[in-house]
Amino acid sequence: MTDQPAALSGKMWAGRFREPLDRRFESWQRSLPFDLRLLPQELAASKAHARAIADAGILTTAELETTLRGLDAVAARFVASLPDPAESEAEDVHHYAELALTKEIGDLALKLHTGRSRNEQVATDLRLFVRDAIDAALAHLASWATALLDLAVEAESAVMPAYTHLQRAEPVLVAHWLLAYVEMILRDASRFEDTRARLNFCPLGSGAVAGATLALDRTIAARDLAFTAPTANSMDATSDRDFALEFAQAASTLGLHLSRFAEELTLFSTAEFGFLDLPEPYSTGSSAMPQKKNPDLTELLRGKAGRLLGASTTLATVLKGLPLAYNKDMQETQQPVFEIADTLDGILSLLPDFTTALSFRNDRMLIAARTGFLNAMAAATYLVHKGVPFRKAHEKIGNAVRYCLEKSCELGDLSLHELRQFGDEFGDDFFDAVSIQATLDCHDVIGGTARHRVRTALAETQSRVQSLVARCAPTPASEAAHAGA
Repeated sequence: MTDQPAALSGKMWAGRFREPLDRRFESWQRSLPFDLRLLPQELAASKAHARAIADAGILTTAELETTLRGLDAVAARFVASLPDPAESEAEDVHHYAELALTKEIGDLALKLHTGRSRNEQVATDLRLFVRDAIDAALAHLASWATALLDLAVEAESAVMPAYTHLQRAEPVLVAHWLLAYVEMILRDASRFEDTRARLNFCPLGSGAVAGATLALDRTIAARDLAFTAPTANSMDATSDRDFALEFAQAASTLGLHLSRFAEELTLFSTAEFGFLDLPEPYSTGSSAMPQKKNPDLTELLRGKAGRLLGASTTLATVLKGLPLAYNKDMQETQQPVFEIADTLDGILSLLPDFTTALSFRNDRMLIAARTGFLNAMAAATYLVHKGVPFRKAHEKIGNAVRYCLEKSCELGDLSLHELRQFGDEFGDDFFDAVSIQATLDCHDVIGGTARHRVRTALAETQSRVQSLVARCAPTPASEAAHAGA
């Protein structure tokens, strides 16, 4: 007499086992509570696989049509929200989709798993999820870059101090400062785009580890899901999470840029700087001090950057040292990916409108840019044009600054007689050479803050951002893939 599996009916792997799972272990190892959010991707991939096995003769034309209608019915049931995992006995999203499809079309649903493994399914689902998350992030980044550009155009000739070592250094155009963050955004976007291109290969047909046991045409599923092509190696395909790690690393680098932006806005909005007013719709007050307006959005940006970096570290730690191919450890890569996607979406959905609402105090920034010897570099350059070696020019202007500090005045306030105690090279043209306009325009190089260079940079950057916006527009292939989901 053959012993029958005890209390294992309904498990996708029950046949080999005789004893039921420990209930605490079963609950602990169950991934459905978090991987159910992959249901749209699972259903899209299942439709693609159904077409592939129909081509291989496993499903008739009528069975294929019934299966596709059933998968669409499952998807339609959860358009508004995903089901409650507590209401299902399923172990994971793959099991859930199979049970839900069985309710729709009966035992025909059990044919769908022919020629595939959960190892390739989750690898495909997660790629689709990350691809969608990247597309969403890119669209948000394009909107934020556009908002920063609009702010830069509005700033016109407004001037602010630039800082090194958090000490006032030289004057720059506000537009020049804003464009620095647009450059960061464009680099971030390129990292996401590179990641998307590398991940866009389809694992379906890879089987558990060695490839499908049916002669599937793998290009059918790849094409159906808008992938570039099938993956090249089944062992790599089922165990690869590089795409998740790259996504996390690109997100953590973006997080660092977000945090730097947030830090500067937080500082510049303080009474000590007074360079800008943070918009009230993105600020809160104090329950104790009636006068307070706290920079909640920018402070949370700094905090969220830490979450992005932490999720990236988690992924790298989980993946380190895993042998080929799939290992259950990889189940732990899903939640960090979800957290990154959610964190990015939350941040980036707010930033464009927040940025548009920023209000600069140009008068305060101009005063700060005109005082504190921020024209000292321009003054030394003036002497260089008079034939003074730069090291000597640096020393002469340094001595002049010390003299001004003792007199409590600026370089432009000195008389020509006073200036000539530091060198005979000073002439009447010195005063124009250290004006705020001349100080800006002496940085007349590509990438510099000279006014005409910034105008050129604005036009060029607008073109690059418009290109990003265009690349983020949905394509027929992407729309078809989303329709499949």
